[in-house]
Amino acid sequence: MKETYKPNLKISLGLLAAAIMLFISACGNKDERPKTELKTTYTDTISVEIEKASIKELNITKTFAGTLEGEEQANIVSKIPERIMEIKVRVGEFVKAGSVVFLLDKGGASSQYYQAQAVFLNAQKDLERMKSLFNEGAVSRQMLDGTQTAYDVAKANFEAAKSTVELTSPLSGIITSLNVNVGDIANPGIVLATVANISRMKALFNVGESDVPNFFTGQSAEIYSELNPEIVQTGKLVQISKSADIQSRTFEMKALFTNTKDRWFKPGMFCKVKVNLQTKKGSLVIPYASVIDYENERGIFAVNNGKASFRKIETGITDGKYIEVLSGLNEGEEVVTLGMNNLKEGTVVILSNK
Repeated sequence: MKETYKPNLKISLGLLAAAIMLFISACGNKDERPKTELKTTYTDTISVEIEKASIKELNITKTFAGTLEGEEQANIVSKIPERIMEIKVRVGEFVKAGSVVFLLDKGGASSQYYQAQAVFLNAQKDLERMKSLFNEGAVSRQMLDGTQTAYDVAKANFEAAKSTVELTSPLSGIITSLNVNVGDIANPGIVLATVANISRMKALFNVGESDVPNFFTGQSAEIYSELNPEIVQTGKLVQISKSADIQSRTFEMKALFTNTKDRWFKPGMFCKVKVNLQTKKGSLVIPYASVIDYENERGIFAVNNGKASFRKIETGITDGKYIEVLSGLNEGEEVVTLGMNNLKEGTVVILSNK
């Protein structure tokens, strides 16, 4: 038994060793596969969109923040410190010029209403009596004229006293604000209410000194509110400040425009004013978004014979959508407008929008 066992054991060990060597050799071959199979080549086809460089009129616009006022707008204030007895209007209500808005206490300590009224009524009676006597020939023309003068003075004083307790609207328009309630003291200088004619509106906005030379009276402007940007009214610049504000160093501008039929724009609202500052005709332009930075150069990818080629260009003014090309590109050349960030020099492209 011992003589036959040893040769079989040697054969088994030999077969096992051969199998291990074969496995190691196979593993080694896997690591030796060419790495070039994993590399990405830039000859892969990429889908892009293009637009041809063209000649256009370029309008340079700028948008400023502003506030709105009525074309005619006035504040109602009191001349004397008296208690408010009655408010005859509400916010949003239309009032005619001269109509009473506030009634103050006519018998208050500051009021001269009743005293002036009494003097006026007496002067009125004296005048009526003097006219009768004059017609009868009992008094002279001089006496009648003196009585007439006294009456006129008393009437003027009464009207003045009346105006201090019956506060009226200085113009026809809409009550845009009421800042007091019945029972409050109407102190002099305090704005009690604001009335405005809002059929036409003024947009007030400020610009920096660098922009001032681009503005002129009659210049077109578009006015809108961020509350509803779809409502846009066109107006004209009507006033340009001659001096800068001392603190902000900016210049105030005023644009006048017609309100919508439903009077959507209101005094006090914030607004945006879009103004065309410069128009340049005959400019070679391309989409602003097509200009990129590539290998530390500013330019675009042009398409020629189905391949992308980077082109360094010199640019000029822009309206935010298109940009002027001063050099490096010709009219009619195809410029990549979408997908350019995936391109390299010589990349084969497919035009998805052609």
